[in-house]
Formats: sequence, structure tokens, C-alpha cells
Amino acid sequence: MRKRLPLAALLCLAASSVWADGYVAGTEDVPLMPGLRPMAGSDLVFDKPEGRIVEAQAKGALSRATVDAFYTETLPPLGWTPSGADQWQRNAERLKLEFRGQDGNLTVGFTLSPQ
Repeated sequence: MRKRLPLAALLCLAASSVWADGYVAGTEDVPLMPGLRPMAGSDLVFDKPEGRIVEAQAKGALSRATVDAFYTETLPPLGWTPSGADQWQRNAERLKLEFRGQDGNLTVGFTLSPQ
């Protein structure tokens, strides 16, 4: 009989490569894509009874398509479902990605807020 790994074990295995660069500033559950660097002083965090509000930016020499592909692959196993262009939903939270700059000099904005 084949043994199945529990979901937590699978996430831990994935975490070793997916979260190599840590998490988006102000979160402990949104991975920071390898190749993106947090922009100092760009994070803003509010923890309210209605939910948390996090704004952060990261920069890297990546393309938008590469960043999109990374989050399209890594967010669903963490419970996030697509809810529009560059937007994700999990429970009562919404995650929005915003892109500025050109491929090779890309800034990615992350906004996490209650629904």
C-alpha cells in the first residue's frame, strides 16, 4: 500500500525552495519570490479587529510573467484562490499584486486587506 504524506508535510517540503527568500514584509504567510528584494521603508502594517492590512513593495530584475507564474503556482497550495486580475482571496482576506516598472527592473506591490 502506498503511503500518503499529510498536507502539512507537503507544504514543509515545498517551503524549503518556495520560501527561500522569506515572506513579504509584514506577513508570515505570503512567500517572497526568490529574486525579489523588500524595499526598505515600504511596508505598512495595521492589525485591526476586522483583519490585517499590509502594504509592502519588493523589487527585482524579473519579468512580470515570471512573477505571475510564481504566485499562480505557490498561492493555491496555501489556500489562496484567484479572484480577478492579480488578486487572490483566502477566507476573509484579499491579496492584490501591483506591478510597476519594466521587465528587468520590476517593482511588485503587495496589498493584503480584509474583504
